[in-house]
Parts: sequence; C-alpha cells; structure tokens
Amino acid sequence: MAKGAREPGSKRDSDLVARRNLAGARPLSDDAKYLPLILEPLRMCANYKPRFGQGRAAGLTLEQFRDLYRNDAFYSWFGLDNPLLYAAHKAAGGMTSIYRQIGIGCERVFRSILQDSLGLSSESVAWSYEVTRESGTRRTLSLDGRALLAEIKDAPVRRRFHDWMKKAAGGLGVDKRVSSALAGSVFEVRQGYKSKDSKRQNADLSNAATAYIQGYLPCAVILSSQIDTDILTRYRAERWVVLTGVIGLKDPLRSTYDFTQEVLGFDLAGFFERNQQVLHQEIDGVLRALLSPEAS
Repeated sequence: MAKGAREPGSKRDSDLVARRNLAGARPLSDDAKYLPLILEPLRMCANYKPRFGQGRAAGLTLEQFRDLYRNDAFYSWFGLDNPLLYAAHKAAGGMTSIYRQIGIGCERVFRSILQDSLGLSSESVAWSYEVTRESGTRRTLSLDGRALLAEIKDAPVRRRFHDWMKKAAGGLGVDKRVSSALAGSVFEVRQGYKSKDSKRQNADLSNAATAYIQGYLPCAVILSSQIDTDILTRYRAERWVVLTGVIGLKDPLRSTYDFTQEVLGFDLAGFFERNQQVLHQEIDGVLRALLSPEAS
C-alpha cells in the first residue's frame, strides 16, 4: 500500500447504517456529554497568538508584533512589520494548534466513552508510570486510557472486551503465554499520525514495552485514516494494536469505529456525523479568526 493510502474498506457505504442498528449501541443523549469535550479545546485555537521567540505564554498581539519588528533595523528595512506577515505566522501556528486541540478533544471523548462503556472509574481509566532519567530525576509518562478486565463488572461486556484483546494479541503474534497473562489494555489516542518524528516513535515503542511488562496490551487509536504506512507497519511489528479511522472494514481489530461500535457499544462514527454541522461551524470560526491579523 502506498504511503498515505487508506486501508481497504474506507469507502462509506450502506454497511455503516447497518452497523448502527447493532444491539447495545448507546442513545444519542450521550452527545450532550461528549460534544463539549471536543468543542472546548477547539475553541482555544481562535485565541492563538504567535510568540516570535519572545517566550510569552500568551503570544504577541498585532501591535506588539509591529513594535517588535519596527524596532529591529534589519526587519524594518524589509518591511516585515506588515500585518499580513503577522497573519501568516498566526495562521501557521494556529493550524498546528487546531490539529493538537482536535487530538486533545478526541482523547477526552475516547476516555469518557471507555469509562462509560466499561463501567470504569476515572482513576481506573488512567494509566501512568515513572522512568528515571540519566540525571537521576524521575519523570512520569502516561497514555490516554486504560481498561482493566478485573474492573469491568458487567460479565458480557468483560467477555466481549477480553475476546477482542485475545484476537488482537493473536493477530500481532504475541505469545499465548504472554497474552493469557494480560490484565487489560492501555490506549494512546491520536487524531492522525503523518509525522515521522523518530523521538515520538521511540517514546511510543518504549510505552509499548512498559505496557507489556506491566501486563497490558498497548493499542493506538487513530481517529482519521491518515497514518504513514511505514509507521503503521513498524508499530504493528512492535506489537502495538493500531486502529485507524477507516469506515466499512467491519473489523474491530483494525478500525477505530468498528472497535467503538462492536466492542464498546458506542457509535463514534455516528456521533461525529450527527454533530458535523456544529463541528464545521466551529472550525470555520476558528479559521476566520486565525486568518485575520486583527485580534480575535
């Protein structure tokens, strides 16, 4: 499969409608709980201001930017105090902020779905561990969600989740002696994964190793279908379960939306589709604010 290509089955079709009628799917009333988890971080993007290397947490206003560049002889010779340059910086940084905040919102939604669907406490659904730096200081690392089999009280739900774990581990070639000892699964949630940042990859692979040591099956949950093929191959080779945002696969071992539908009993694709008009409006407002040099 070429880089950036979608996995087979990504085309929308009538199967999506059929899947939404599966028994156990939760009601639309959950939208009122989950939608604000997406919108709150997204709205922060409209207030993004570039820092221009000044280290200010809030960034510079247009007026502060123009003062900074006017007082720099070299930049002033080129006329770089132009408000359009400020708008360009604002837009460039803001685009990164949009992707980041969408990812944060999706992480919150997924963790909340995990908690509600499996009947877990907020403490149980969190997972972190400490590592020691070369300097001797301690650092805490965490993933975005955890599901402990022993804490899923509903027997059919626990059995369904455990069956998914066993199939996912078997598909990765995890030794049965290891998979049979797994106490649950931990999740890392991303809106997409197109970057080839080696530092991030190495950190993820280290997280996976720690997860297995502590008795968890590591799972990367990608909400979009956009993940670099090399990364996808590498992660699966390192025994990460990787779910991607493809529609119509009918495979909870590979599709984020099939997993949430068939294993967690929540129609996440339907949630996004029902609320796409609101999401479109929010993004449009954020983009308009970012593309204007004036303060939002």
